[in-house]
Amino acid sequence: MADKDEELAMPRDAKIVKSLLKSMGVGDYEPPVIHTILELWYRYIVDVLTDAQVYSEHAGKSEIDCDDVKLAIQSKLNFSFSQPPPREVLLELAQNRNKIPLPKTVAGPDIPLPPDQDTLISPNYMFGIPSQGSEPEETEDEETTIPNPSQEEKIDMQQQEPHQRVSFPLPKSQKD
Repeated sequence: MADKDEELAMPRDAKIVKSLLKSMGVGDYEPPVIHTILELWYRYIVDVLTDAQVYSEHAGKSEIDCDDVKLAIQSKLNFSFSQPPPREVLLELAQNRNKIPLPKTVAGPDIPLPPDQDTLISPNYMFGIPSQGSEPEETEDEETTIPNPSQEEKIDMQQQEPHQRVSFPLPKSQKD
């Protein structure tokens, strides 16, 4: 009985939307769905009628007629939706594109990966490896190191003591 009272109190447009949903096989939906569809519906109608009024005024008519509404709907369709190109045009484009062969793969059937030094998983630390044959000796330079060197001093130190980049390859995992 409560459903019939709600149905009688429902506006005519809401009843139409509800019957449209039912005819399309949609039986389970939240009540705000009807209000959302009605809002979109009203917004579309206002846009079309506003465009029809502009076309009517441009034509010098005092009232909107059916031709103005048809023109407004057609222009809305043209700007809202685009038609795909004809099948023949697509086939011609595909044939032209497929004439160019694909480049040969260098790496083989696996997925090509960037070099290890360019990946985020490669080790990116550096060791200062002493040159062979010379043992570390304490010099005056080590005693006079600056505790907090500036950026320029850091660059000078790096240029004086070249470091070698050392990376260790990760072992390949055995597939079970």
